[in-house]
Amino acid sequence: MPARPLRYNTVAMSFHWIIAALLIANIALGLYMGGLPRSDPSKFMIIQTHKSIGLTVLVLSLLRLGWRLVNRVPHLPLGMHPIVAGFARFTHVFFYVLIIAIPLSGWLMVSASPLGNGTNFFGLFIWPNLGFYAGQTREQLHSVHEMYETVHVYLAWSAIVLIPIHVAAALYHHFLRGDDVLRRMVPGMSVGD
Repeated sequence: MPARPLRYNTVAMSFHWIIAALLIANIALGLYMGGLPRSDPSKFMIIQTHKSIGLTVLVLSLLRLGWRLVNRVPHLPLGMHPIVAGFARFTHVFFYVLIIAIPLSGWLMVSASPLGNGTNFFGLFIWPNLGFYAGQTREQLHSVHEMYETVHVYLAWSAIVLIPIHVAAALYHHFLRGDDVLRRMVPGMSVGD
């Protein structure tokens, strides 16, 4: 088995930063559109954009998970307290869960919507709904849709809490511990100095 690398490679960094940017943008978009009245003429377009970004995050996250399963990643820094190291591992796993579960719950929610609208993927094509709920009545769909909406919102709020913790931890490692945790995920920064 090859040795663990000192830093993440270009593929891993690309997945990390692109998914992070799309996730943060989509959370902001979701919070913004949640405050818009149903009568707002821009709301439908904003919802379609939110769904398109979410599905992009889902595809990229599945690719990232596949990459992660077949590639080794750098060790945590030496000298970390076991509890801190355990929390770091937990947050990484939880992030993988969130970046897949948030858009997946959104797709399930849309698929169970009584409105039956598909996703106009950035105006390019119609991304189909999942077929699990075909043939159900509006009343049956309503409760399922509400359940997925609740799950989607709770997962999104979990990310809203976790993202600042993740950023603060990276800054803590860089500025207070002076280790390579942040540098090994930033393109162009050297590690092992």
